[in-house]
Amino acid sequence: MLKKTILVVDDSATMVMSVRGSLELVGFEVETAADGAKAMVKLAGGLKPDLIITDINMPNMDGIAFIKEVRALRSFRFTPILTLTTESQAEKRQEGKAAGATGWMVKPVSGADLLKVIKQLLPGT
Repeated sequence: MLKKTILVVDDSATMVMSVRGSLELVGFEVETAADGAKAMVKLAGGLKPDLIITDINMPNMDGIAFIKEVRALRSFRFTPILTLTTESQAEKRQEGKAAGATGWMVKPVSGADLLKVIKQLLPGT
């Protein structure tokens, strides 16, 4: 079976390390980017993740703008996008949903909870 690839977009190196560790432990391939702009470069360069996990508050291109950009690309219209953020306000969630986010998780999130949500978003993993 092919390994599923997950793109983790977050400007916090600690967060990226922690999420990457949890995902690689269970066999996911992990690609990372420090912000939405860098992630767009990776996607434009041919990266085809099965799932994207993004923070909301990042420099250069924030998570909401990034989600909108990704959704504008035909090949990523149905790619699940999970936000992993400290933002818990309902308005931000609505904004994320309107932009095209598939799910919204508020940090801190345990590796087990994250994997539970990923299993729902990527059936068969």
